[in-house]
Amino acid sequence: MPADQIDSKTLIQMMDNVLKVMIANESYLTRLDAEIGDADHGINMIRGFTLVHERLSILVDPDVEEILTTVGMALMEGAGGSSGALYGTFFGQAGQPLHKKKGIDKSDLAIVFSAGYAAMVEISGGTKPGEKTMIDTLYPAVQSFNESAGAEGVTLLGALDSAVTAARVGMESTIDLVATRGRAAYLGERSKGHQDIGATTMYLIIRTMLDTLEGRVGVRVAKYGPDGAILEETYI
Repeated sequence: MPADQIDSKTLIQMMDNVLKVMIANESYLTRLDAEIGDADHGINMIRGFTLVHERLSILVDPDVEEILTTVGMALMEGAGGSSGALYGTFFGQAGQPLHKKKGIDKSDLAIVFSAGYAAMVEISGGTKPGEKTMIDTLYPAVQSFNESAGAEGVTLLGALDSAVTAARVGMESTIDLVATRGRAAYLGERSKGHQDIGATTMYLIIRTMLDTLEGRVGVRVAKYGPDGAILEETYI
């Protein structure tokens, strides 16, 4: 694989590693979702990415668009509910601009994430940053990818690393937000002080992409304090 590209094989490995990370974090995700949600988001993501793994394993010489479209359809079917629809739409639309391409460079990352972000915003009825959703993680990551795409001297790894940093800040910002979307919105002010579950799993996905390229799968969201300090960190 060229150092400046994510080829099809590596992209599939990234998705397989996301499943491993979701499984490893199941109890954490369940606790997090139980605080202001239905306590089923982690289970649904595992179910969805299990089907992703099954569907990707039978593809023959797929291009990027086919991989991401397969991921999206599997998540819609396997994860179900609002998270399945949102993540399914994100991945399904993310690959559309890369028709027939067999690799993703840093400019493509910006295209992929921007397309997925736009589709997710549309299907969610115009969700904006600051409403305590996965958009709070995704939006700063998209901005970071766009900045890296036009910056000289920024490598693919550098673009992903910067996006992960931005995504983590976005994820942790949801702790102090009051939810205005989804089930958590019914709690009003009581939703404040809890990290959003969708923002967390979106971070895990972006983080796992970087970790895969660096030769490890890091489960880094086991537990963070409100100030961003890492309270617990594990690896698989």
